[in-house]
Amino acid sequence: MSKILITGATGHLGKGSIEFLLNKGIKASQIVALARDINKATSLIRKGVEVRIGSFDDVASLENATQGIEKVLLVSGLDQNRLQQHKNVVDASKKSGVKHIAYTGVSLKDVNTSTNPTMADHFQTEAYIKENGFTYTFLRNSLYSDAIPMFAGENAVEAGIFLPAGNGKVPFVLRNDLAEATAAVLSQSGHENKTYNLTGDLHSFADIAGILSELSGKTVSYIDADAKIFPEVLKQAGVPEIGIFVLSSFSADIKQGLFEVNSTDLELLLGRKPVSLKDTLRKIYNL
Repeated sequence: MSKILITGATGHLGKGSIEFLLNKGIKASQIVALARDINKATSLIRKGVEVRIGSFDDVASLENATQGIEKVLLVSGLDQNRLQQHKNVVDASKKSGVKHIAYTGVSLKDVNTSTNPTMADHFQTEAYIKENGFTYTFLRNSLYSDAIPMFAGENAVEAGIFLPAGNGKVPFVLRNDLAEATAAVLSQSGHENKTYNLTGDLHSFADIAGILSELSGKTVSYIDADAKIFPEVLKQAGVPEIGIFVLSSFSADIKQGLFEVNSTDLELLLGRKPVSLKDTLRKIYNL
């Protein structure tokens, strides 16, 4: 019986993918979850999913986790050394005889013009998987619509949106839709050696302000902030350095239009339209 290893299994995308795999009729005995903390994996254990403890930095644990596995879902990490961590998973998978790696990267027009150096990690990971001779499926995810409050603010309806994103548009996608599409790829044949851009409809932050205005009955403003003063404004507001870097670099890439990728891949994998941004914003902001 072939087994699928899910990394990041206690995170939102990993756990969601497992839930959809089970819903699609994949037996719990066929799913192996990689987790760093057994206490965060108790809900998976109750479902009958085997949990193997390990981390991307612990090569021995990865070699143990990949034993008897045919297919690996490598959910991209968040650490600064994530490229090496991803390579550790690939190396362990090769040593253990894994056949197929599905990797969750990013949908981006041109990584070479990105102001965010961490974006290159995704494409270098893809190249490394190919170089090592694996059957692959690359799931290039757009930015999560769930994360819009990180950019627009938790109190955007009252305070407005202040962001140096210009008129750049993003095909925001609900993380749960991505998890469902990921499970479809893992549970079906026909996705070997394919690259999917998993994107939704394109919206600018001015569009988001307009949708929030419509939903709330209030006038929600969008101010295209000056990129030069934006970091200082965040610093004065108590935002940590890493937060300033993330918001500034993503905003710069959005302004350049680097996320403006049009694709029907997500709809095809889901067999339906993705959840609309309007419905997502209604839920996020309780409108």
